[in-house]
Amino acid sequence: MIQVYTGDGKGKTTAAFGLALRACGQGLKVEIFQFLKKEASGEVKAARKLGIGVHQYGSGSWLIDRAPTEEEKRLAGQGLKEAAAAMRNGCQVVILDEISHAINLGLLPLSALLGFIETLPAGVELVLTGRAMPEELIARADLVTEMREVKHPYQKGVTARRGIEY
Repeated sequence: MIQVYTGDGKGKTTAAFGLALRACGQGLKVEIFQFLKKEASGEVKAARKLGIGVHQYGSGSWLIDRAPTEEEKRLAGQGLKEAAAAMRNGCQVVILDEISHAINLGLLPLSALLGFIETLPAGVELVLTGRAMPEELIARADLVTEMREVKHPYQKGVTARRGIEY
């Protein structure tokens, strides 16, 4: 099955990590592949303590108003390749965190991710997260949840808080 967590609200990655925690607790093998991210946030640290593999393929640089570098594209491609290997090696839950950004920002072609989905073994749960999920991926998904921002502390100048937002 394919799950999508998208929208402009907070909680997409949090929901995916929640599913990872639940699956791990039930004895399933879980691997998380984070695109664009390169920091050991609280959820990454906790997941690794539980034996959940968390792999990051970000350069650590923002991709605002610029094209991705060849190295950033290489990292994203490596992430997708390693996720495919995890599926082939018996991983039962594969999470591609911020994958929509990797597609929308030109780190990965949509065709590469669609090809990846075509190889999804029966019984593997694939979770895709990120804002502005391409319609082709939403159409392929079995479950789509859209997080919608109604109100956020950022609007009052509150910055990201350790242990809450990261």
